[in-house]
Amino acid sequence: MTTGEETIAVIQQDQLLVFDETVTRARVDGWLRYLESAGTPTQVYRLGASHVLPVSGVDNPELLAAAADLPSPTRRVPRGGEAWLGRRELRPAGTEVTLGPTTIGDGSVAVIAGPCAVETPEQMLATAEIVAEHGAVALRGGVFKPRTSPHSFQGLGFGGLELLVEARKQTGLPFVTEVVDAEHVKRLAEVVDGFQIGARNMQNFALLSAVGQSGLPVVLKRGFGCTVEETLAAGEYLLLEGNDQVVLCERGIRTFEPSSRFTLDLTAVALWKQRTHLPVIVDPSHSGGRPELVEPLSLAAVAAGADALLIDVHVRPEEALCDAKQALRPEQFAGLTTRLAGVAAGLGRSLQRR
Repeated sequence: MTTGEETIAVIQQDQLLVFDETVTRARVDGWLRYLESAGTPTQVYRLGASHVLPVSGVDNPELLAAAADLPSPTRRVPRGGEAWLGRRELRPAGTEVTLGPTTIGDGSVAVIAGPCAVETPEQMLATAEIVAEHGAVALRGGVFKPRTSPHSFQGLGFGGLELLVEARKQTGLPFVTEVVDAEHVKRLAEVVDGFQIGARNMQNFALLSAVGQSGLPVVLKRGFGCTVEETLAAGEYLLLEGNDQVVLCERGIRTFEPSSRFTLDLTAVALWKQRTHLPVIVDPSHSGGRPELVEPLSLAAVAAGADALLIDVHVRPEEALCDAKQALRPEQFAGLTTRLAGVAAGLGRSLQRR
C-alpha cells in the first residue's frame, strides 16, 4: 500500500504506472476511477499479465490523499517517445517469447531455419529434417510471398500450410510463416505456431492490429527503408492489442552500397537491446543475399546481442523458386551451427537445442 506522500511522487509527472500480475484488473480500475475524478482520465493497457497506466500531473491535495488506498505500482517509468509500451524500463529483464517448446529471449541463441518459400512436399520435408538435425529449434517457410515483380513466384497460399504442418509433425519443430492480409489472420492462426510480418508490410497497420489480436508470437521484420524508431512504433501496434509475444527482426536496410543485397544494421540490434524489452532476431540471409556472407553476419549478430537468427536453407538452392541466391546448402548450415555454438559459448551464452 502506498502512502499519500509516495502517491504524490508517483503522479506529479508524466509517468507510466506498471502493475504486475499480482494486482487484479479490478484494483487497477480503482486507479482509473481515481484519475478520472482528478480530471486526468486515462486508460489501462495490458502487457502480458501486467497492466500499464499512463498518468500525468495531479495537484489537488484532497484527491492525492484519496489515492493512499490504491494499490502501489510495481514500477514507475517516465513516459517518453511514441513507443512506450515496448520500453526496456517496463521489463528490465526483457520479454521471453514462447514459440511452441522454444523460448526466444532467455539469454540463449535460437536458430529458426528453413526455405524462404514452401514449394513441394519433398523440398519442405527434406529441408525440415536437415535443419532439425543440425540445431534449428523452429522452422521458417513462406506460403504467401509478396514479391517485387508480379510475375515472380508468389507462394502456394493456403495449400502450402499442409506441408508445414507435416514438417512439424515429422520433426517436432514449431513453424512461423508470413501473413500478408488481415483477412487471412484468423484462418492461419488455427494452424501456425507464429506469424511473420515481412518488411513490405511493417507499416500495414490493419495487419499489425489483426496479428496482435491473435495473441500468437510475431516476428516483425524491419522495413528496408524504415528507421529504428519507426520499427519500434510498428511493434507498438502489436503491443497495444495486449500481445507481448513480439520479436523485432533486423533484415538489412537499403543503402548506396551495391556489393550485398542489403546492409545489415548491427547498430539497430544493439540499440533495440538497450531501448526495448522485446527480443531481437537477425536475418543474415536477406541482408547479405549470398551464402558466403551468411556465416560472418550470423556470428557478428550474436556478438551484437541478437537473441535468434532467421536463416534460409534449401536442399537444392539452384532449384529454389524464391531467393535461390542466398539459401544455404545443408552442409553449409551444419558448419554454421557448429561455429555458432563456439561463439555463443565464448560470450557466456549457449546455442539453444531441442
